[in-house]
Amino acid sequence: MPSHRKIVVVLKGYPRLSETFIAQELLGLERAGIELVIVALRRPTDGKRHPVHDEIRASVHYLPEYLHEEPLRVFRSLLAGLPRIGFPRAFGAFLADLRRDPTRNRIRRFGQALVLAAEWPAGASWLHAHFAHTPASVTRYTSLLRDLPWTCSAHAKDIWTSADWDLADKLSSARWTVTCTRTGFQHLKSLANGSSRVHLSYHGLDLTRFADFAGTRPPRDGLSPDDPVTILSVGRAVEKKGFDTLLQALALLPPELAWRLEHVGGGDHLDRLKALAEKLGIAPRVTWRGALAQEEVLRLYRQADIFTLACRIASDGDRDGLPNVLVEAASQRLPCVSTNVSGVPELLTDGETGLLVPPDDPKALSFALERAIRDPALRVRLGDAAERRVRDHFDHRSSIGQLKGLFEREWQTAT
Repeated sequence: MPSHRKIVVVLKGYPRLSETFIAQELLGLERAGIELVIVALRRPTDGKRHPVHDEIRASVHYLPEYLHEEPLRVFRSLLAGLPRIGFPRAFGAFLADLRRDPTRNRIRRFGQALVLAAEWPAGASWLHAHFAHTPASVTRYTSLLRDLPWTCSAHAKDIWTSADWDLADKLSSARWTVTCTRTGFQHLKSLANGSSRVHLSYHGLDLTRFADFAGTRPPRDGLSPDDPVTILSVGRAVEKKGFDTLLQALALLPPELAWRLEHVGGGDHLDRLKALAEKLGIAPRVTWRGALAQEEVLRLYRQADIFTLACRIASDGDRDGLPNVLVEAASQRLPCVSTNVSGVPELLTDGETGLLVPPDDPKALSFALERAIRDPALRVRLGDAAERRVRDHFDHRSSIGQLKGLFEREWQTAT
């Protein structure tokens, strides 16, 4: 394969259970004939892997997570970098960033870039960052050190928790940037002064992994204690997922309604949420399943009656883009109850393809959940409509084709 088709993809961590959309994209690009090398800033912390991770052929290289842990490796990379023609530009950009962001994290990213530039994979001539915060910082410095072009996929947290000056600098430096929600696209477009180098590209699903659900769900209506309605929620226990709001909403449901909640995911706030469920008196109805592999989550989508995710904007500005789990659930005809935050309304239209409520509103969420619990016919209508929307508009082959086209236009221009 020609060397100009070999791309170094920089990730914060790899593999990660919560980032199946990235793994799916990497596999799609490989299948489209693009050779990849994966470079991660952090080693994996999840105990499990999704099947898609085992299908990706790209080699994986890890940079030092903390510079003090591998001082000789960093020092050798610095010595190798000093004579490079791009070192003054890279170091100048780093110093300018450090003046505005005088943190150890900023120093770490330049050190990681030195290591990547020194240990550059043979035959690669392009850099692509997933996430516009720390991975893009390492990628930008490396591109300057080696005088190579770079591009970026921006997602959610990286857009909304990064300083505008930092994003603007990266947008002007990258050949192009794609992002996965219209709200993120509009924000980045404004920071790039309307540049046409910012593109909207929905991730979509590999629908061969989320095939049509041929089964039928029982018409449970919450009136039988022996046959409760199953509510499923999937996501890390972090502030932006709004699981505290969900628990409060469940506690407000009429006591005679029969329901149970299954939660899938790890996260720093898990113990706090379990304590809240106890305090609210609903702990016996909640099952905490922890992190699960994709095929196990798919089974739960097909067994559940309702999917819910109480997305919110966190106190630091962090928020979801369009949570992939909502697209996955909808692909299985599972009716979704969520909030009108960020990219969620780009998938779900209230009353047509799902039920949407304002964020941080337990009463509104409780009312929507009660409505869905009591009305199995509504659930069928919403689930069928949501599945049609996913299969018509969120097939990942569209986003892979768009990305491949962006790369190929760059390569054709270069030749």
